[in-house]
Amino acid sequence: MTSLQEQLFAFRDPDYALFTAKLTPGIPVDHIIGIRVPQLRKFAKSFRSNPLHEAFLQQLPHAYFDENMLHGLLISQMKDMDTCLEATDQFLPYVDNWAVCDIMSPKVFAKDKDRLMEKIREWSASEHTYTCRFGLEMLMTHFLDADFCPEYLKLPAAVQLEDYYARMMVSWFFATALAKQWDATIGYIEERKLSPWIHKKTIQKACESFRITPDQKVYLKTLK
Repeated sequence: MTSLQEQLFAFRDPDYALFTAKLTPGIPVDHIIGIRVPQLRKFAKSFRSNPLHEAFLQQLPHAYFDENMLHGLLISQMKDMDTCLEATDQFLPYVDNWAVCDIMSPKVFAKDKDRLMEKIREWSASEHTYTCRFGLEMLMTHFLDADFCPEYLKLPAAVQLEDYYARMMVSWFFATALAKQWDATIGYIEERKLSPWIHKKTIQKACESFRITPDQKVYLKTLK
């Protein structure tokens, strides 16, 4: 066991490891240390100044789920766009569950939206489920507000992956797009441009959202 792993095991909560295993199918419980996310976030902030930090980022693949979560948090803290994109591309092939994928949200990406969009187009077209999912998450995070363009809706609509976590991300994206950009998005539902499963899931998630008006929900239900 490395010195870093010894530090991480000091935060171990066996019950939380069991809970996490239930939420992340495919990740064996013996690959989960069981560190609660607030504690891991706190550790990640202090670990950034540790000399072992850079070496850890190069030690792929990691043995434990929690190490991957830490890796994602460290990437999210990066301040330089070039360094962050390089680290993201290096790490994404090793991401094998939704929790690690979804914890990554680098703030530095907002500094160069043009370059980010280039990477989003690349990531969202990937055959690797979590690379694709991450790309769509970044599209949803950064391009559904002031920087929105209707053309961007074509990226999630083009995803053909059958994996549950990819399809759920597409549904989540379109439900959010309906909440933020209704006029540009509703046509995808009215014209049934999405697969039947994603179509239904999008409507379900949109109807569960407090950001969708009651009248919009009534209309969406007629499109099931």
